[in-house]
Formats: sequence, structure tokens, C-alpha cells
Amino acid sequence: MMKNSSLILVLLVSVSFSFGQSSTSDFFKKADSFFKEYVKNGLVDYAAIKNNPDALNEVLEMASNISVSKDQADEYKAFWINGYNLLVIDGVIKKYPIKSPLDQPGFFDKEKKNLAGEVVTLNDIENKLLRKNFPKEARFHFVLVCGGLGCPPIINEAYVPSKLDEQLERQTTKAINDPKFIRLQKNKLKISQIFEWYKSDFEHEGKVTDFINKYRSEKLPEKVKVSYYPYDWTLNEAQ
Repeated sequence: MMKNSSLILVLLVSVSFSFGQSSTSDFFKKADSFFKEYVKNGLVDYAAIKNNPDALNEVLEMASNISVSKDQADEYKAFWINGYNLLVIDGVIKKYPIKSPLDQPGFFDKEKKNLAGEVVTLNDIENKLLRKNFPKEARFHFVLVCGGLGCPPIINEAYVPSKLDEQLERQTTKAINDPKFIRLQKNKLKISQIFEWYKSDFEHEGKVTDFINKYRSEKLPEKVKVSYYPYDWTLNEAQ
């Protein structure tokens, strides 16, 4: 009897594990389809989503029933990056049409949603689940898209565990080499306020300019003067 009970327990655990893995895989596929459909050239077609929110609602419903663990780091990171970007879109859609995510009070710190068994705000995802758990991963700032044009552009694909590092590297390199994002004129450098707000995230291996140089094809001058340009909170909407 003991042997049979043990066997049943093992089978139940195996089935449960397989189901969880399958659900996570399905989520990444569904999220990928959603981003491919509604993201164009780094902008989001909010009007189309507002007119037909079924795909967004479906992927968020799927996300609410998934279990992820930070022990499976790439899966965990990919899930919460996608979750953040999806929740930003969901938050915009609730009040659309709007000109900026800041038009909605509490957009980042009051609006809550159930994802992966956690009741979270956008700030919770960014600061508690991602930055706190992975404090040396500054590349998060180039893939978490806040809904404003000041953010690096959103991509038309889901972040997935199997190629997460490549995706993080690609988006960081793209932003750092974008002359609209990193504005260099002779020895004067104007950079996004992202580097000011999260300065410590970029200083694990030196100064902020060292982090920037790590990804730039054309290195910064040695005695460059750094300042910050105002953040553009205009909605990142595809017209």
C-alpha cells in the first residue's frame, strides 16, 4: 500500500509540474502573438486593442493562473517583464483615449492586478520582483516599457527564457546607440532621466558613462559633461 501511495504521489507531482511548465509555455506563446499583432515600430496600437480587448484579456487571465519561481531565473524574469508591459497596456486601455499614462492617477503605484498568484502594481513588479531580486541586472530598464515615448521602444515579441539574455542585450545596445536616447554633441552628453532615477543600478562596474560605453559602438569622450533631458511621458501610441 505504501509503495502504491508513493507512486501515486510521484505521478501527481509529475502531472502538476508538467501542467505548470505547459501553462508557462502557453503564456509566452500567447504573449508573443499579442505583441506581434499590436506593436508596430516600437509603438502600441491602443485603439485596436480597445476595440477588441479579447486577446489582452485572455493573456492576462492566463498570466493570473501561472506559477513562477525566481529559482528558475530566466523564466521568472521573462514572465515579469512581459507581465509589466502587458499591464501597462491594460492600464492605458482602461482609460483610453489618454495622452499620457500619467493622466491616470496611481497608474504605477495604485492600480493592482493578479499575476502569478501575486496582487501587484507596476512599481511592485519593477522594484520588488525584478530589481530587488536581481540587483545587478540594469538591462531591465531597456525592456520595461512605461507607456511613454521617453522609454526605450517596446518590441513586437515576447521575452522568453530561451533567448532572454540575447533580447536584453539587443534592446540595451539598441537604446544606447540611439542618438535620440543618448544625445552626444562634442563633449556634452544628455541622457535619459532613467539614468538619474536608477543611478545605482548602472554603477556596479563603475560610473554611468562606463555602463553606456560598454554598449556603444562609438565610445564617449573621456571628459564628457553629463546632464539629463526631460522625460517624455507622451503616450507611445501607433497612429
